[in-house]
Amino acid sequence: MESKYPKGLFFLVFTEFWERFGYYLMIGIFFLYMTTDGAAGGMGWENSTASDIYGTFIALAYLTPFMGGLLADLKLGYRFSITLGGILMGIGYCMLAIPEKWAFYTALAVMVVGNGFFKPNIATLLGNLYNDPRYRANKDTGYNIFYMGINVGALICNFVAATMRNKIGWHGAFLTAGAGMFIGVITFWAGMKHYKHVDVRKEPKPEDKPFLMQFVKVLLTGVAFAVVGWLLPNAIWGEQDKLFTIMGSQSTDAFFMFCIPVIYFYASIFKKASAEERKPLGTMFTIFIIVILFWAIFKQNGTALTTYAEYYTDREAPPQITAITEDFGFSERLVADDKEVNQVDEQFRKIKGADGKPTKCSDYPLYFKNIDADKMPAKGESVNLVNTEIFQSVNPFFVVMLTPIIIAFFAFRRKRGKEPTTATKIAYGLLISALSTLVMVGAVYYTNNGMHKASAWWLIGSYGVITIGELLLSPMGLSMVSKLAPLRLTALMMGGWQLATSMGNKLSGVLSKNWDKFDDKANYFWLNFALLMFAFCVMMFLLKRLNKVFHEGKEN
Repeated sequence: MESKYPKGLFFLVFTEFWERFGYYLMIGIFFLYMTTDGAAGGMGWENSTASDIYGTFIALAYLTPFMGGLLADLKLGYRFSITLGGILMGIGYCMLAIPEKWAFYTALAVMVVGNGFFKPNIATLLGNLYNDPRYRANKDTGYNIFYMGINVGALICNFVAATMRNKIGWHGAFLTAGAGMFIGVITFWAGMKHYKHVDVRKEPKPEDKPFLMQFVKVLLTGVAFAVVGWLLPNAIWGEQDKLFTIMGSQSTDAFFMFCIPVIYFYASIFKKASAEERKPLGTMFTIFIIVILFWAIFKQNGTALTTYAEYYTDREAPPQITAITEDFGFSERLVADDKEVNQVDEQFRKIKGADGKPTKCSDYPLYFKNIDADKMPAKGESVNLVNTEIFQSVNPFFVVMLTPIIIAFFAFRRKRGKEPTTATKIAYGLLISALSTLVMVGAVYYTNNGMHKASAWWLIGSYGVITIGELLLSPMGLSMVSKLAPLRLTALMMGGWQLATSMGNKLSGVLSKNWDKFDDKANYFWLNFALLMFAFCVMMFLLKRLNKVFHEGKEN
């Protein structure tokens, strides 16, 4: 009996498993590394600075795929681009192990370029495997399996990160991320014979040949716009001792200025497309714009929600598993009279005891600032705390657990001819994601706005809900591009999906940078809820029109 899935799928899944293992290991400790004091091996930056750098990095990591996709489409091919990108990312992860600022920023640049070559082209190669009529009907399922493979890597890596960080140090964790990426490249080459036949560059039509020059112009224009965005606002409106920016930081201004010519580039593709191509392109671009708000909320797991896990969540390991967590290195000992100089929001400086007076623990680590009195250890005593990065594994855990259920559910609906379109799945994903922010609103209310530690179940519940939304949105976006994009522009449109993700990622940094400005943390999460509900309402308003295009594409 012939398999429903191409053999190359499983090599691509394991390649992406190792790539995501390295990436999420690095990203799981990235914010913590930047905000940890230099004496403990970190960079010692304030939360707002770290949020800005974090948002800028993950934004640029998803901005460059439009470039890597175009170069693969027209010149380099998919296999070469994937290999080049994987090697560059592995080098970048290893460079983070060097505790110097020049190495830190160089590593970020190398990783950004590497991700640009890797990310769009492995998804495109997978889509090409499913262009075979034998497998086409299972394309959505194939992307779900691919997505689950990603998240198995993301699930495991944070436990490895905790172990390496506790037993060796930050450099050990970053070197492990690099090793994982290099294993991914080897895995990709091991399965080469199964997808060599679909690494076929489409011969450009005469009207497409100027694309490469246009790409160079867009890149150079984007860099020029970014320089203007970095320098001009402050030059015009800045004061001698006060920096002026339009969107909160120079990096944010520069990023969105860079995006202007890139967006214009995609608009020009739509303008020059044939009448037959315009409908699917228009549908994709519409969904690209809407899902920006999803990524702006979802990607706060590495910033705002990491801060919530670090200082607002009860991370004390239950006595039953303390020995296990210590043996495997998943937890750390925090001594009650250790000084801690990490920067945290002002909320902790306002916390008072039951008698209304400020708590008497100024010499204690900040973790103890909002701990219940009966759990406050005496000076010299220690507690066993689960590493903060372990919470980054909650989302991929739910992805792995829920993906088979989601696949089975839609297979059941498909057999009865009632499977929702890709656009409808994305709309439901936005609604469910909005509900996840209400879980965090409940956590803030229940803990009296951080006066007490929140149970870890609040964060776990929020991650569980948003994971359902993610599974209805993120893999469906990849499937949508593969279904609707003109064959000659598939990788470029994958880059367009990554561009939307990039803009959302940058907005996540902008939002989380303002965490400290919200005295009532419930209002922070209410804002996230409002943004997602706005996106959902817009999607529902356009849904009938979008679904019509999907039905037409299915008939064709």
